[in-house]
This record gives sequence, structure tokens and C-alpha cells, in this order.
Amino acid sequence: MASSSMYSHGSGSWTAKQNKAFERALAVFDKDTPDRWHNVAKAVPGKTAEEVERHFQLLVEDINSIENGRVPYPYYRSTKGGA
Repeated sequence: MASSSMYSHGSGSWTAKQNKAFERALAVFDKDTPDRWHNVAKAVPGKTAEEVERHFQLLVEDINSIENGRVPYPYYRSTKGGA
């Protein structure tokens, strides 16, 4: 999924349930679907077409940042014993 930064943008609060509904709706309503954002919004409880479209735009921005190397890799401490 996207980096956690997408949740801190001004798109309002999204629950895990809303995010899952959003993901499922995107799988059903692709970019060629008429009234895509209205259809996605109907599938996401409590969100408008404008909110789901903005959420998608933030997701795309996050992906582009990751792919362009603007998001640093996280530091993981090594553990003793492998793993």
C-alpha cells in the first residue's frame, strides 16, 4: 500500500475499512469507467466523489515519490540470531 504520508495530507481521516473499500472499488471502476469517482464514493462509506478522487491523487503522488527515490528507505536494526 502507499506510504503513511498519504494519511497526513488534508484529505481527512480514513479508517482501515474505508481504505479497503476504496481499494476494492478501484479494482472494479477503472479509469475508463464513466462517473468513476461517484461510483467509487458510493462504495466507500462516508466519502464524497471529491474526497475519493483526492485520496487517489495523493496515492499517486506517494507512489511517484517512492519510485523517484524521494522517500528514504527505513532503517531497520539488525537482530541478533538472524531473522
